[in-house]
Amino acid sequence: MLKASNGDDALLNEASSPSIELSPRFQAQADTMTAVKVSTNYKYTGPAQASTGLTKPTADSPQSPLLVTDEVETTRVSETTVQDSVVRAATPLNPSVPTTKPESTKDASELDSQALHMAIRLTDSSTEANDREVGGASDVGSSVDLIHNDEKVDLEEELVANERFVPSWETYTIQSGDTFADMAERILGLGYGEVMQILEEIPDKRTFTRWRVGDNFDFKINESGELLALRIMKDAHSGLLIERDHDSKSFEVTRFEKTAQKTQRLFSGTVNGSFAQSASATGLSYSEVSDLSDLLSKKINFRRAARRGDQFRVLVETDMIEGQATDSRILAAHYKGNKRDLAIVRNPADDNFYTSEGYSLSPAFNRKPFKGDYRISSPFNLRRKHPITGRVSPHQGTDFAVTTGTSIQSPANGRVTKSAYQKNGAGNYVVIRHDNGYKTRYMHLSKRLVSEGERVSRGQKIALSGNTGRSTGPHLHYELMVNNNQVDAMRVKLPEGKQLSGQALAAFKKEAKQFLAQIDHYTTLSMIASQSKLP
Repeated sequence: MLKASNGDDALLNEASSPSIELSPRFQAQADTMTAVKVSTNYKYTGPAQASTGLTKPTADSPQSPLLVTDEVETTRVSETTVQDSVVRAATPLNPSVPTTKPESTKDASELDSQALHMAIRLTDSSTEANDREVGGASDVGSSVDLIHNDEKVDLEEELVANERFVPSWETYTIQSGDTFADMAERILGLGYGEVMQILEEIPDKRTFTRWRVGDNFDFKINESGELLALRIMKDAHSGLLIERDHDSKSFEVTRFEKTAQKTQRLFSGTVNGSFAQSASATGLSYSEVSDLSDLLSKKINFRRAARRGDQFRVLVETDMIEGQATDSRILAAHYKGNKRDLAIVRNPADDNFYTSEGYSLSPAFNRKPFKGDYRISSPFNLRRKHPITGRVSPHQGTDFAVTTGTSIQSPANGRVTKSAYQKNGAGNYVVIRHDNGYKTRYMHLSKRLVSEGERVSRGQKIALSGNTGRSTGPHLHYELMVNNNQVDAMRVKLPEGKQLSGQALAAFKKEAKQFLAQIDHYTTLSMIASQSKLP
């Protein structure tokens, strides 16, 4: 409702009749007050200016000015900034629609609403006192919105926008079909010239061609997408670091090695079936089982001596890099059976295995000229029938069914006496005379890796197996001669290994005592214990 500002009790309310008239003095004050309040957003119109939607009282139209209801529902917002605040005022969308003359008593209630529209103003402190003199209330809701701080600021987006870019390491996994040229442009943002600079700087040009699907490399780029650093692992321990110089025009390549944490694990089990299956059941990896079997088989014939219920324990050391197990090695093992009791320990001085008394576990002469276990396709047999001619022809060697390219090693120290090729016979072959007087011969090789007169040591790679010469398929023909007589290499007694003595023996026994104490400390079978120590 609208109340006269001079304190009189003349009122306009919902109960008022459309025919109510004000005294001339009150009418003049109301006209003046209305003109001041409405001048912010609206204009008065008389009968000739009905397009604005506001009507000024006249003698012919005693009703107070009001805002047409239809125009209140279809308004648009115009913004005015006053004293750093936003004022949104509703203005008619169709100002040209003529004002309809109220004909019902509801005009009185609309008068209160219109009075509110005319009274709301945003003023400073100097005018607030005057504004409180005239006020209004509305039952139908205000069509003028007063909103402060209209736009909300997303704090998270603002923090991200102001955050300083810090390059970090990223990892890419090689996918099928990837090439270094493609990854250099797509992932690393390198141009052709930069790729050529890196290839010139790295020590091994094949570094980028040895990648396989599933391999990873790490890289770091700046905010502009330029490569800052590239880290490539050569193996689990070492790699190359390629960094961009400060001038951004060249790259520097350095080698690095990762520090490994050494972890010791103890495995204990009981033979139940084959030794390999029993060892695998304790949790040893495939390679660890293979190494353990090779070591113990040098002194124990598992087919003859192993029995169900035999006990064994093995102490394994593993290198841990960034939580991942890399290389592992056997430190000590103890096999306790009905027919054989054997304890072996690795000697840190020469990295070879010895018994607890200091006798070398490895004989001076290896039984087989390769690492691993391959099937014997044709044993030593002086009455064998030749597979090609069909006639009885003594087989004075042992044939192993190895695939082409298998590494062949010298079983003992010696000197190469022959390295040649025989077209319709041995094919590529090598002959070595060893220091103890034994002689060995290797036939049907795909490649010879030593020359005549060259000195070789036990375990050194001397050739690759193949299928050359008179051969029915890929295999290795291996001969062992004692006093220039062919013997069965799988049955002949071989020379014993060396024994430690003096200070070397004393130092070894001190190390062996510690390792064997760790093994014997645990008596519960099928148990795994682990302990860690820094390198």
